[in-house]
Amino acid sequence: MFELKTLSAEAVPRSLAKAERYRLLNEPAEAESICLDALKIEPDNQTLIATLLLAITDQFADEPARVSDAWQTVARLRDEYERLYYTGIVHERRAKALLRHHTPRGGSRAYDWLREAMVCFEHAERIRPPNNDDALLRWNACARLIMRDHQLVPMSEEPAEPLLLE
Repeated sequence: MFELKTLSAEAVPRSLAKAERYRLLNEPAEAESICLDALKIEPDNQTLIATLLLAITDQFADEPARVSDAWQTVARLRDEYERLYYTGIVHERRAKALLRHHTPRGGSRAYDWLREAMVCFEHAERIRPPNNDDALLRWNACARLIMRDHQLVPMSEEPAEPLLLE
């Protein structure tokens, strides 16, 4: 086992910028690691928590089990708007990961995740800060995805077939 090295408090802002860069470079595991190190110094840094959450959701396509890590991270956000908005992001990104995997009935499962995202974005919209339309933008993106992808439909109840008795 290794003992992890501790960052200096002065390095936290630079670490956040580096984590954001790694996310942009499609290296979410690197970004996550940096956020975890910086959060050891500033455990309540809301920008770091949001960046960590995004790095985790960036990994949904390869690691669907990371959804539980995302829920734990969302719970660390103090602001109600932020919690609602990022809960919507978790739902939206889980839906998109399902679509990439082409799993059986993935379209209808993804539809359900997208609709949950849209509900979260609607709630966030009602309490959004002035001049912040991020929740509206995300809601519109989900709506456009549903309207353009014909496999995104609600789960249909399949009629039960009667048992054949001999």
